[in-house]
Amino acid sequence: MTVHPRGVNHLAIATCDIKAQIEFFTDVLGCELKALYWMHGTEGAWHGFLELNPSSYVAFVQQPDNPEKIEWGLTHAGNASGPVTAGAMQHAAFHVDSVEELLTLRDRIRSRGIMALGPIDHGFCQSVYFAGPEGLALELTCGGAIDDRAWIDPEVVALAGIDEDDLARYRRPANYQRPAEPVPLPALNRAKPHLNYSDEIYQVIASASDEDLRAMLSDTEPPVTPQD
Repeated sequence: MTVHPRGVNHLAIATCDIKAQIEFFTDVLGCELKALYWMHGTEGAWHGFLELNPSSYVAFVQQPDNPEKIEWGLTHAGNASGPVTAGAMQHAAFHVDSVEELLTLRDRIRSRGIMALGPIDHGFCQSVYFAGPEGLALELTCGGAIDDRAWIDPEVVALAGIDEDDLARYRRPANYQRPAEPVPLPALNRAKPHLNYSDEIYQVIASASDEDLRAMLSDTEPPVTPQD
């Protein structure tokens, strides 16, 4: 079996008003609040999780230093086709199982006084578009698997600088066989994707084993002990 990510466990979105986000996702979309606690390893930050299904969540991170200013086209796209800074979330789309569910949620959103556009038919999916608090651009969508034979446009492939060999690799990525011994943490190479830590922190990371890092960074105790 090919090993690759099987879905989004959680999408973490920055917020300056976690209560407003919780209110929106529970009341407007009907998602249940499942976690709200001090974020592990981050002084002064709160972490909240709203359930899409038991293995997929929308999460919010409220930090005291989160800036409130929205700059359309830079920090936020504002709609599902607007420009935004590379690496930022352009919009988030949430799956529903049927057109009937899509229409039910569309009407629920509208009943809360929020404009919801759609459903719009994209061929492989149908979508409803709307906005959330703090400039979020959101989508609800239903549809099946995408047929890559029909939806990979040769013109766009060429414009993206993708040649035939590239395309073959992208459509069928190579399998990876895990070696008998764990692969050691590579040295920091800032030419490759890397987390935004200082050189001092990276020196600590580089000198620690996987077991040491797990012991240093793990925090498994919930803030509340459930009562049966």
